[in-house]
Amino acid sequence: MRFLIVGGSGFLGGELARQCLAAKHEVAATYLTRSGGAADVEWLPLDVRRREDVDALIGAVRPEVVINAAYRQADWATTAIGTVNVALAASAAGGRLVHVSSDAVFSGAAIRYDETCLPDPISPYGAAKAAAETAVNAIAPTAVIARTSLIIGDGGSPHEALVHSLATGRRRAMLFTDDVRCPVYVVDLAAALIELAVSEYRGIHHVAGSDAVSRYELGLLIARRDGLDADQLPSGRRADTNLPGPLDVRLECGMTQRRLRTRLRGARQFLG
Repeated sequence: MRFLIVGGSGFLGGELARQCLAAKHEVAATYLTRSGGAADVEWLPLDVRRREDVDALIGAVRPEVVINAAYRQADWATTAIGTVNVALAASAAGGRLVHVSSDAVFSGAAIRYDETCLPDPISPYGAAKAAAETAVNAIAPTAVIARTSLIIGDGGSPHEALVHSLATGRRRAMLFTDDVRCPVYVVDLAAALIELAVSEYRGIHHVAGSDAVSRYELGLLIARRDGLDADQLPSGRRADTNLPGPLDVRLECGMTQRRLRTRLRGARQFLG
């Protein structure tokens, strides 16, 4: 199959490209400022905020599957309007759309959220992601919307970089003990997204790890895996700050996991 990975130069996008190539799919991927490193990928510059550019690129590539992994947390235009542009162009080209969403669409008031729960965001990023989901539902009703959580890898994720900088004293910040998520291993997430892409499933799916851990506990797991001094990691409570966003959000993935061959491992396993 011919895949187009929008946001292919990002952390998740790079793993998607690697796995698609390994499965012998034909892969094109977009980037905003710098292409990714994967060979045998057709790298294409794209600003998803520009509707005419998105239309032209997807119309020329004619992908069978579009996986939209593009976002910028502080930029509504990229996260929300960019998704509208991708969904419209993918629909016009007849491609199947898999849109990567986030647990940020939830407020944390309910703590546990399954695939039937409606968004109730309390941060600008969460609102942009919720708007993107609404657009995808309206434009491409056969699309998959995959909500995920903190994405962790083998050293390349932003949270892993933060843990390393804190443990070695290169940065002053703290890891919150009351900010709880269900981190997912990037390898599992990419495999699940590709599996959903080639399936007949549609609608909301939750693709997150099976363990609910705080950012501080996650930092300890990363530090121990990587041989860092976990005692150097500073901790605190997010509730004592004025940072916007939810505290405890746990994605329940039971329905999705029953549909997948890919096992969504918890942080204590994939970091152990």
